Amino acid sequence: MLPYKNLIIIDKKSNVAVYKQLAFQLISLIQEGKLLPGTELPSTRMLADDLQLHRKTIMAAYNTLVTEDWIDNLPRKGYTVSLRLPVVKPRSYNTNRLSSYKGSSSFRFDRMETLISLANPPVGARIVVNDGFPDVSLLPTEAILKEYRNVFDYTNLNRISTFGDADGSIELRRSLCSFLNQTRGLDIGIENLLVTRGAQMAIYIAASLIIRPGDKVIVSEPSYFIANAAFEKLGAQLIRVPIDDEGMCTETLEEILKHNDVKMMYVIPHHHQPTTVTMSVDRRNHLLQLITAYNIAVIEDDYDYDFQFQYDPYLPLASGDHGGNIIYIGSVTKVLGTPFRLGYIIATKEFLIAAAKLRTIIDLRGEVVIEHVVSGLIDNGELMRHIKKSNRIYAQRCDFLADLITSELGNIVNFTKPSGGMALWLKFKQEYPLSRVLSKANNMGLVLTGSVYSKGKDARLNACRFGFASLNEEEMKEAVSILRKSADSIGN
Repeated sequence: MLPYKNLIIIDKKSNVAVYKQLAFQLISLIQEGKLLPGTELPSTRMLADDLQLHRKTIMAAYNTLVTEDWIDNLPRKGYTVSLRLPVVKPRSYNTNRLSSYKGSSSFRFDRMETLISLANPPVGARIVVNDGFPDVSLLPTEAILKEYRNVFDYTNLNRISTFGDADGSIELRRSLCSFLNQTRGLDIGIENLLVTRGAQMAIYIAASLIIRPGDKVIVSEPSYFIANAAFEKLGAQLIRVPIDDEGMCTETLEEILKHNDVKMMYVIPHHHQPTTVTMSVDRRNHLLQLITAYNIAVIEDDYDYDFQFQYDPYLPLASGDHGGNIIYIGSVTKVLGTPFRLGYIIATKEFLIAAAKLRTIIDLRGEVVIEHVVSGLIDNGELMRHIKKSNRIYAQRCDFLADLITSELGNIVNFTKPSGGMALWLKFKQEYPLSRVLSKANNMGLVLTGSVYSKGKDARLNACRFGFASLNEEEMKEAVSILRKSADSIGN
């Protein structure tokens, strides 16, 4: 409800009757757009208490406005601003006053023009292919609901609502430490883990503590464009190292380190984003040697480590000997989907003390309820069971899509089936410009919302990520069929 006692000023010394003053000022509020058509007005008793007037005065003002068609008196609903305002007044309401937010800001600000907007798919899209998100229909909903019920028990809810920790709930940190030590070969305690709202926040917090304007930061080429945008926003000068079938070219990296004072490095050794390449053992060993030799701060982004289709996956770089130089970042969101927006940073105790302070500037407290729910899912084994089930299904979908693309798009795209993850990296032949292919596909009801490299300096890549984890076989068939028709229309 509007603060009427601050908006309506009654002058009891005026020669104008109080009820008329009230009626005039309510009309002004309607004309100014502060009271929109259909808005419920306070009851006569409530407004009388608010303005310290007699209730009969309020009734007289309201009756005047009803008579002049400014407001309606509806049964069981009370007084509301009329949907059919007098002719003169709506003209004033619609044209004579512009909301303060309808125009342009008069101050300067960063328009973030170097970063593309992440838009929702258009209405009418039949098939949406994302960047590689999990299938939320696979979630163990009963187990999740059980954990929510436990959390919403009054005693638990009162406790977690009263107390908070800048590092994230201690229950989740304990659970995550145990889970990560068992699955990733780490050796960490809760002092080495900070919970964030997703991996993107984790990347930004870690980079913000390291990068200063003008610092040189190494990234791969191509790389995760949102991370790159964060580093550039912090003032970094990016040095790009090419990617091949074995991951980042560490020989090239070594030459760069010999001739540059590099402050930080951002690497994705496992299911590289966007190319899905997994770094070879030799390159990993060489990279660890370079990290130690040149004493570089490294952010290792391991966003979808849990989804691996081979029996003996590589462990993260963070599990090796790096002298505390690697900041390891992961995401629970990639396992449970966007309803569970949780990420984490693994680093030395001293670094995380600073990171926790910085997080409080961005996000004073995290998702305390979701943190406790996920902690429960880890402790009772449901998370691991969900990962195993999802892995099996995603592996089948990966095989199906790989075979389908080979048979239907083999003369149009090149790709290497990944050893895990949730997306394929499709490289279209140059005679099939991806921007044109996708434009035609959009008209047929197919939209790709993930990473697409087809314009400007990225046009030479002519490639995109095709997320398969959240699609069933029929959806994949239709998506590939549309891509085929789009490409054929260009080829012809």
